[in-house]
Amino acid sequence: MIPEDLRYTSEHEWVASDGSGPVRVGITHYAQDALGDIVYVQLPDEGTEVQAGDSIGEIESTKSVSELYAPIAGTVVARNATLADEPELINAEPYAAGWLVEIAPADPASVDGLLDAAGYRALTES
Repeated sequence: MIPEDLRYTSEHEWVASDGSGPVRVGITHYAQDALGDIVYVQLPDEGTEVQAGDSIGEIESTKSVSELYAPIAGTVVARNATLADEPELINAEPYAAGWLVEIAPADPASVDGLLDAAGYRALTES
């Protein structure tokens, strides 16, 4: 369950980009499956400047608390407010309704430096 049209990080975030604006970020099916039932999400505020690799929030599950990391540098322009009341959407629909934030990239080309589906598949199968 690794969509071919997304980019990925080694920290198990996905990035959807159409190349013309903000990118949408979430965690992968692999990550949500490893976490178990997600019960709380802390996301950055809109307008927050982030650098690639920065911790930008937390996901709490019945098993553990995990950091969320910015996959690219830029500015948070949207956050999925629905997750405040329905964090389980991340488990149910990690690539759709369970998205986390949207980031306006400082450098749109930085998305190209992330893992493609084959690279992420190799990472998770090793």
